[in-house]
Amino acid sequence: MNSLPSCPNCNSSYTYEDRGLFVCPECAHEWSQNEASEESTGLVVKDSNGNLLADGDSVTVIKDLKVKGASNPIKQGTKVKNIRLVDSDHNIDCKIDGFGPMKLKSEFVKKL
Repeated sequence: MNSLPSCPNCNSSYTYEDRGLFVCPECAHEWSQNEASEESTGLVVKDSNGNLLADGDSVTVIKDLKVKGASNPIKQGTKVKNIRLVDSDHNIDCKIDGFGPMKLKSEFVKKL
């Protein structure tokens, strides 16, 4: 019998395979074999559409974001070039024209 990987979300050992995906019955997380190998190698950050992000990528902001201490928000559609991924709750470091250095959450951007 093949040994299936534990769930990356809850570390449950009760995973099963369904149509090429691994499924955790405890937390309902689904992932592919490719994602399992990428997660074990290092930092994995995905945009709002589920695309993998890497250092140096360009992204677009998908909604207006209020900035504490600034009079204007970052507008939807703002392009951000040369992002850097970090391991924290705001997982993108970048520089936005007109705002300067910023930290963004990957759930508010999409890859160009």
